[in-house]
Amino acid sequence: MAIGNFGNIYSDELITATELNRQPGRVLDKALEHPVTITRNDQSFALLRREEVTSLIKAATQSKAVFEALTVAFSLLLGKEIGFEHPYGWLSVFDADDLQEFIKELSEAFRLIDSSTTAWEMIDAIIHEWHESGLAYSSPELAAAFSAETDEVPLTKP
Repeated sequence: MAIGNFGNIYSDELITATELNRQPGRVLDKALEHPVTITRNDQSFALLRREEVTSLIKAATQSKAVFEALTVAFSLLLGKEIGFEHPYGWLSVFDADDLQEFIKELSEAFRLIDSSTTAWEMIDAIIHEWHESGLAYSSPELAAAFSAETDEVPLTKP
């Protein structure tokens, strides 16, 4: 179930608990096709395939990560201090142009969620790659290696 289908989750069929007890097979067959709401007294229960629940939880979790990363990037652009101990504090090593590029890449990937089955993997890859770059930028060993003068020696023929 793509995130775009979240709106359909409540366009389901209402089944009473009594009907579920009388015809469990028929209710489960309906749940294979679309979410079913089972009502009992003043309570409602959702019945849908486990894969759909997994997809919904994944979408909610990853949407939260995207929102948090974008919030940190925008906060840094506005001059707010974000400590490196923050889960997205590594974004603080980038300049404004890099942060805008990060925001652009992440936002464009997030817009593909409804149309691409690989959008979440793209989002994971974008965050991972930028995170790795942030760690490399903040590494004093790498900075020293890149700024060290080369001590090249011409090769001689054996």
